[in-house]
Amino acid sequence: MALSSIYTRELDKCRANFTPLTPLSFIERTAQVYPDYPSVVYGERRYSWAETYTRCRRLAGALTARGIGQGNTVSIIAANIPEMYEAHFGVPMVGAVLNAINTRLDAAIIAFILNHAEAKVLLVDPEFSGVVKEALKQVDHDLLVIDIEDASFEGGEKLGELTYDALLAEGDPEFDWSLPSDEWDAITLNYTSGTTGNPKGVVYHHRGAALNAQSDLLDWDMPKHATYLWTLPMFHCNGWCFPWAMAANAGVSVCLRAVRAEPIYAAFKDEKVTHFCGAPIVLNMLAHAPDELKDFDHQIKVMTAGAPPPAAVIEAMEAMGVEVTHVYGLTETYGPSVVCAWKDEWNTKDAQERAALKVRQGVRYSALSGLMVADPETLEPVPADGETMGEIFMQGNVVMKGYLKNPEATDKAFNGGWFASGDLGVMYPDGYIALKDRSKDIIISGGENISSVEVEGTLYKHPAVMEAAVVARPDEKWGETPCAFVELKPDATATEAELIAFCRDNMAHFKAPKKVVFGTLPKTSTGKIQKFVLRDQARALT
Repeated sequence: MALSSIYTRELDKCRANFTPLTPLSFIERTAQVYPDYPSVVYGERRYSWAETYTRCRRLAGALTARGIGQGNTVSIIAANIPEMYEAHFGVPMVGAVLNAINTRLDAAIIAFILNHAEAKVLLVDPEFSGVVKEALKQVDHDLLVIDIEDASFEGGEKLGELTYDALLAEGDPEFDWSLPSDEWDAITLNYTSGTTGNPKGVVYHHRGAALNAQSDLLDWDMPKHATYLWTLPMFHCNGWCFPWAMAANAGVSVCLRAVRAEPIYAAFKDEKVTHFCGAPIVLNMLAHAPDELKDFDHQIKVMTAGAPPPAAVIEAMEAMGVEVTHVYGLTETYGPSVVCAWKDEWNTKDAQERAALKVRQGVRYSALSGLMVADPETLEPVPADGETMGEIFMQGNVVMKGYLKNPEATDKAFNGGWFASGDLGVMYPDGYIALKDRSKDIIISGGENISSVEVEGTLYKHPAVMEAAVVARPDEKWGETPCAFVELKPDATATEAELIAFCRDNMAHFKAPKKVVFGTLPKTSTGKIQKFVLRDQARALT
């Protein structure tokens, strides 16, 4: 209990001196101060901040008129298009919670998410109407389906009651939305890949979203009115909070449906992109693209995270004028919460030495209160010697509220007042951390999390498979890919191609193993599969 003093008497919070923190304040201010500045670009579609703000208010008004409000879930499955950006503001303006769904998931998982989140509304991009159609057959309650129309995309089918534009037409352009009554209120819901069984729903609050968005700008030294290219999916931790960060920055969001080298380099040149984010696979793709595409003459900055980027890729990117910043975080920490903060004295080092420094994950974001590498049992910090491994723990306002409807998992994650990441790493003498292994056996492939348990479960469904274990295999293009070790049933036969095809038929394609090795699986005396042995074997196959 706080002690009474002269500073606690007659100095109370009131409307005049206290406002809940929320990233919704960013767009309101920017639309007022810079109404005619560009906000969102998508091909021929170009909006100003006044126009984007109006569209968000129309969305909020239309949702309210249809009975959507405080604590309701509004889901969206869409590429990086303007409607996805607008949903990050329009949905929470009415107190509802935005649930951006990974576009690469299969129908069964999408249906689980819609059911678990108790979604009231689903906004659907035509590109994903096929898988959504199958998912809706498995949804156990009624929900309003809204079709997003995109003139630049051919194909897909309409599944809903009305279109997104028709929904906006129902809304008041001057809808009188309000700030959250409490900054602890939920703003978004993001689902992890799940290490066992179904994914977990990670709940963000307004305070954390606002603070991490501001840290994005501060810790990346992003200047005002930057031009940001959307290569990072907005469904990934709400685009690492950059939809809100760009509103605070009063910058330009250049939307991009397909993450390919040609449109990315075209955007660099035509839109004068200054910043973008992406997994190491995106950097690798750009580094190895044909030289004739690399036609830009200005400084560009990229923020990367996921599987640690190879030093050679960092060197290649910086050699062509793209400055790399390495960050680390989890869905549970609003995306990036650790950054390899650069020091001027490192500029005198050669390219290889600089790249080796940038491979480290780094130090805490400005919005993160605590970061340590410690013994997971005692919470005693390990020596900062760059060699002693421990689990990475975080603490602060940019740690999730918890897992939706899963108090046991929440309690387990919040270990002794810290968030237990499940990742293993080391602390260097200068206070920078580096990841060394993943205790949860999550495989990060092309920036996507893949559960080894889920892949194993699919392999076990094959009639010829007796036992299976899946580990990460280093991959030059994807960072990591699933490598399956399989022991077949006596007298059964199966080929590598057959098992890979079976997995692709029974789960999202990107989760299927890229390599299958047949043989007896190594085990402990108690019968537990020794995955550390398999990891070594997988590395040897690279």
